[in-house]
Amino acid sequence: MKARVMVMLRNGVLDPQGEAVRAALGNLGFEGVGGVRQGKLIELDLAETDPEAARHSVTAMCEKLLANTVIESYQIEIL
Repeated sequence: MKARVMVMLRNGVLDPQGEAVRAALGNLGFEGVGGVRQGKLIELDLAETDPEAARHSVTAMCEKLLANTVIESYQIEIL
């Protein structure tokens, strides 16, 4: 079973990397980009076969390692 986790900075947390990308896009002539938020996508290959057990396990992974829950939020997709 596969799982996909999208980790993003929470709303209200400054995103300097996203701002650098927005500025670079403007410098390259891509006008009209008002804001950029950058995150990370993590794909996991799991031995688990039960989707609910897999979601529970991936949630624990996010809480302990994959996301800094103070400043980041995450979404889990079980594939």
